[in-house]
Amino acid sequence: MQFDIQATDDKSSARAGTLSTGHGDIQTPIFMPVGTVGSVKGVTQQQLKEQVNAQIILGNTYHLYLRPGTDIIEQAGGLHQFIGWDRPILTDSGGYQVFSLAANRKIKEEGVVFQSHIDGSRHLFTPENVIDTQRSIGADIIMAFDECPPYPSEYAYAKTSMELTHRWLARCVQQMSNTEPKYGYEQSLFPIIQGSTYKDLRKASAQFVADMDCDGNAIGGLSVGEPEEMMYEMCALCCENLPIDKPRYLMGVGTPWNILENIALGIDMFDCVMPTRNGRNGMLFTWNGVINIKNKKWATDFSPIDSELNCLTSQHYSKAYLRHLFAGHELLGLTIASIHNLTFYLDLVNVARQHIVAGDFSSWKTEMIPILKNRL
Repeated sequence: MQFDIQATDDKSSARAGTLSTGHGDIQTPIFMPVGTVGSVKGVTQQQLKEQVNAQIILGNTYHLYLRPGTDIIEQAGGLHQFIGWDRPILTDSGGYQVFSLAANRKIKEEGVVFQSHIDGSRHLFTPENVIDTQRSIGADIIMAFDECPPYPSEYAYAKTSMELTHRWLARCVQQMSNTEPKYGYEQSLFPIIQGSTYKDLRKASAQFVADMDCDGNAIGGLSVGEPEEMMYEMCALCCENLPIDKPRYLMGVGTPWNILENIALGIDMFDCVMPTRNGRNGMLFTWNGVINIKNKKWATDFSPIDSELNCLTSQHYSKAYLRHLFAGHELLGLTIASIHNLTFYLDLVNVARQHIVAGDFSSWKTEMIPILKNRL
């Protein structure tokens, strides 16, 4: 993997770069649609490529390990072949899902024993077998196994959790070194910074992660209920202690304005279920603000969903028609809303990139954020 920075912003830490992987280049800053089980909900892989223009998508180790299982994925030739996707894939290690979905989990030094949320069967995730599972899935970017503490967390718990994550990271790095990719292309490991909302822990974790000298670095455990300003403060602290020449991935973030603020802090990569999840519930993000398409006010609005967005779906269908689909519980409405939101998110980071290159990102961001937050 190679990361090259093409431009930086004079008035912030924003940068525009290119991340090269075995399945193609990624222009940063980038937003990554979440395809947890090998599927971005309601959207086909063809639509992701041709309409959304997604450059990379996510899969999740916990879900894919439980179903369909690595045996089937390996027989298919890896997740790319299994789902028909020839662009990069990042896999989350499953740590967050183990702690949020699994029943009767037990954390110990070896790893985590948990019960499947599907059938109650018992499993063990260790740093080593999580790396092996992601190798089998075939991800271009593999996430280290970590514990994600809840918010709020007591200082003692956050510190103990962070130290366990660091010990697990050392084992992940060793297992990556001891194993080879299965499908003939390079796979890269990204460690995850933890430490809850404690400055000294975040700084220590960022420095520990930086010292591992992996291909990229991630910031986890934010956007889990803490105030936005606290998220920005922790993110800035992490970025200040991470190498400039490695990509930085902020996990699970967020709203369009969250993304712009964190780009300004030096983040290159984002993922979030918000575009599809909120879209399926009738919330649309547009260049003019946020729309609740279920509101009666849109029933006779025959204008395009977003005339400013270069998206065939958003320009072809009217607000009135999309509201009609939601009112009738038609599945097509969920697909249209999901495609629109994902396209908007990809357009947002692309336009941000253009302004970084042009040298006016900070002034553009300041102007755009109140507009993006506006409830139409």
